[in-house]
Amino acid sequence: MINFNDFHTIKNLHFDINKLQSGLNQILKMKNYDNAHGVKNFAAICLNQIPGNPESIKGNNARGVYWTKPTHKGNEVSRDIKIDETQYTEFVKDFDHTYFKEVYEILNSKFKLGRVRILLKEPRSTLSWHRDPEPRLHIPIITNPGCMMVIENVAKHLPADGSVYITNNLKYHNAFNGGEENRVHLVACLTDYKF
Repeated sequence: MINFNDFHTIKNLHFDINKLQSGLNQILKMKNYDNAHGVKNFAAICLNQIPGNPESIKGNNARGVYWTKPTHKGNEVSRDIKIDETQYTEFVKDFDHTYFKEVYEILNSKFKLGRVRILLKEPRSTLSWHRDPEPRLHIPIITNPGCMMVIENVAKHLPADGSVYITNNLKYHNAFNGGEENRVHLVACLTDYKF
């Protein structure tokens, strides 16, 4: 039997998928994805920042620390820079007119948020096998049946229907897009969520 304990669906919280997709199109007319100084298969648009500090959402600040096991020996190493998620409390003003402002305010009233980002996984691409410092909230915006998130040995497709999910990114995991169109999720770092 497959156990999905590391994937939580948040009941009684749902967003309009058409408005999410429309809002994404609005943002993409204003801003390109940040690739954290050329990191392969990483692309993000930050929706919130450290107050008054637009540099807090650029380059390595768009990505942040994670741990991985890059070789067959399985030794864990740290990558990138540590982020103080609790400082990210200001919604990016350029996006105030989009549906994401409303989404952010609702999420912020229910959870202690760190960075809130729109993350792109291009067709036929994957993340590294890694773990993060905190759980993550996901709202799929564009997806296809070939998109999966894998936590340890369990794979799950998260449909783009306005649902909200929390994933246990404290465990080793990966996300891949095996389809032929972009996979786009809103992803929020959760600073106090417990599994």
